[in-house]
Amino acid sequence: MANPIEPFGQNVETMLTDFPAFGICGWSGSGKTSLLEGVVPHLCKKGLKVAVLKHTDHEIQVDHPGKDSDRLFRSGADVFLKGSQEGLMRSRDGTHLSLAATLTSLPLKYDLVLVEGHKNFPLPKVWLQDPAQNPAPPGIEGVVATLPPGSGRLESFLSILDDWLSQHWLKTPVLGCVLIGGQSSRMGHPKHMIQKNGRTWIERTVEVLDQLTSRVIVAGTGTLPESVRDCDRLLDVPNVRGPMAGILAALRWAPRSSWLVTACDLPLLALPALEWLLSTRAPGVWATLPQLKGPGDGIEPLLAHYDFRARPPLEDLATEGEFSLSRLATHPKIMTSSPPSSLVTAWQDVNTPAELEQVG
Repeated sequence: MANPIEPFGQNVETMLTDFPAFGICGWSGSGKTSLLEGVVPHLCKKGLKVAVLKHTDHEIQVDHPGKDSDRLFRSGADVFLKGSQEGLMRSRDGTHLSLAATLTSLPLKYDLVLVEGHKNFPLPKVWLQDPAQNPAPPGIEGVVATLPPGSGRLESFLSILDDWLSQHWLKTPVLGCVLIGGQSSRMGHPKHMIQKNGRTWIERTVEVLDQLTSRVIVAGTGTLPESVRDCDRLLDVPNVRGPMAGILAALRWAPRSSWLVTACDLPLLALPALEWLLSTRAPGVWATLPQLKGPGDGIEPLLAHYDFRARPPLEDLATEGEFSLSRLATHPKIMTSSPPSSLVTAWQDVNTPAELEQVG
């Protein structure tokens, strides 16, 4: 079986250039917090999930002395508060957790992390001039723009951020995953080994995926033809049923990758369908599960695109014992667009010998 991989850069500085983190720096009084207050609502209105990381040299006060949560914290425990619409964690880990370690843990849950201050940290950043328009000190790296005070600052920063994030989102490596399921009782033998024009379905599927991805893996058990035996193999996640077990195995194996996932029983799979799926990649989209239109049609999660951020909601479903991938479509970060009608045949699966005869 395959060894886990981490497609992003291995040293911290390289890793951080691959993550969606952007800095807002400037002298005291330059308006950093005010700019963030103006920017965040615009980003949230676009459907982005945003985190702000702010530095302070002072003790963090999150509760009033005497409150239950403060008393528990002062007794020595880390405290987690969970309300109906919000949560709060008060932890002592912050005394030794580095900024780099904090930043590299956030992209799995957020579309964008904005960092206030930390001017010497290796991030792309804007420098905000103070009212006296003092320049940035020498040696500050990563400054993509200097923004003077004034009414146009918010619009300028939003434009910079929009262009940067749109390009940055597409830096995530794309891998391919073919789901196989062993013996098919209705077909009488494994579907991925069905032959057409002298080639098995899995050989053709791997060939199509290979044109758009940097690596193709096979999730599930079963014999493979000689030509694809060099593909990385993954076992399904234990105690998870159905295709979700293979998809979670892939997301865990390469935890910072984007995935084109396909079942092995799509004999009309074609490159344009995969290209359409990749065209839906955009900031804030954690997966694209196509919605086919027509009688009996619905969400199609087995020829779909999964960003690495789709893993937490999938893990939540698996923990709850909910193994239907269509449940993922209710998540606000999941896109369910319909492909062009000319591409719909790519999603036509085959489950019986009669259906096989129809597709030729």
